[in-house]
Amino acid sequence: MTTARSNSNARGYGYRWQLAREDHLRRHPYCAECSTAERPVAAVVVDHKIPPRLTEAKQSGIAERISEAWRLFWSRDNWQSLCKHCHDSVKQRLEKSGRRVGCDASGRPTDPAHHWNRRA
Repeated sequence: MTTARSNSNARGYGYRWQLAREDHLRRHPYCAECSTAERPVAAVVVDHKIPPRLTEAKQSGIAERISEAWRLFWSRDNWQSLCKHCHDSVKQRLEKSGRRVGCDASGRPTDPAHHWNRRA
């Protein structure tokens, strides 16, 4: 069963967020995931590194959980600039599966939990 998603304002993404988002992108204009010095990629999304899960916290009705969700939502240490591709694919896949997909230049998997990256 699919539940309807609340509007962006109810999820915290109102006017105050838009101002903070613009400021963050001005200060951090490149994608934290795929941008390099040789190939800078413009960021268009301010992503929460740890999802605040604000809607779920509000639905729980537990004051401490709601407070923690808002703290995570507004903590600039929890924000990162991403391009649309990284946000919509790499980040979403990581949140859903817990695994980072891809390899570095040597062919070693970038996911630190991959069995090739574990110490013997």
